[in-house]
Amino acid sequence: MSADDLVILDTFTNHVQADLARSALDAMGIESMVRADDAGGENPGLGFGQGVQILVKARDAELAKMVITGSASGT
Repeated sequence: MSADDLVILDTFTNHVQADLARSALDAMGIESMVRADDAGGENPGLGFGQGVQILVKARDAELAKMVITGSASGT
């Protein structure tokens, strides 16, 4: 695996939770993307099986995990 490969950081039950986590990552300068199988938001019920995933580059995964769990913010 290269440092630029995308890895699943975490899986959330809805877009709101995933977007909040992504905002925290953006604030720390960590690039991320949201992946959900919900027909582009048109049919949110489709995504319940897999949830809403946040993906980051492999090299950022450790810091990103600390950010979304609150470890990097001192909380």
